[in-house]
Amino acid sequence: MTAQRIAILISGNGTNMAEIIKAQKRGGLDADIAIVISDNPDAPGLRRASGLDCSILAVPYAPGRTREENESGIIQAIEQNGVSWIVLAGFMRILSADFVRRYPGRIVNIHPSLLPAFPGAHAIKDAFEAGADITGVTIHIVDELVDHGPVIAQEEVPILPGDTLDTLETRIHAVEHRLYPKTLQALLSEDI
Repeated sequence: MTAQRIAILISGNGTNMAEIIKAQKRGGLDADIAIVISDNPDAPGLRRASGLDCSILAVPYAPGRTREENESGIIQAIEQNGVSWIVLAGFMRILSADFVRRYPGRIVNIHPSLLPAFPGAHAIKDAFEAGADITGVTIHIVDELVDHGPVIAQEEVPILPGDTLDTLETRIHAVEHRLYPKTLQALLSEDI
């Protein structure tokens, strides 16, 4: 069976993307990483992906254009590369309903909280400032709502006495880096 082709969408540093690529290279993820796409042409993750021998593409979002217009370059790259799965790894844009409907059940996202708690772009900070005892990591299928959709995997991360926002972020990222490749492998091999 041929490995499924995936596109990874990023906006920033791409640390989760890098862990996915490393897992694939060491045989822990049976997938063909077709392309890494960023809405940010200056994203450090693009350099990181290139350094890991992945094809990269920047598709900058232009002010004054609709979400659908901005997504057209991403769709074109996905179609040209024969991608089956779209993996969001720190992609900081909300996908349009049209985009999500085009790839139903084929877009995966990671979020740094135990959804439905603390959705949004500042989930770690929001959980920390709310005085929560536990937060965590969620991997889910993307639907038309923000930080919503069927949960594939979750793992708790306790907020410890003496934690700072930085120490909490470090522990959450460690869980993300381990859990995302493992969960993608289970998903792509249909173990989930």
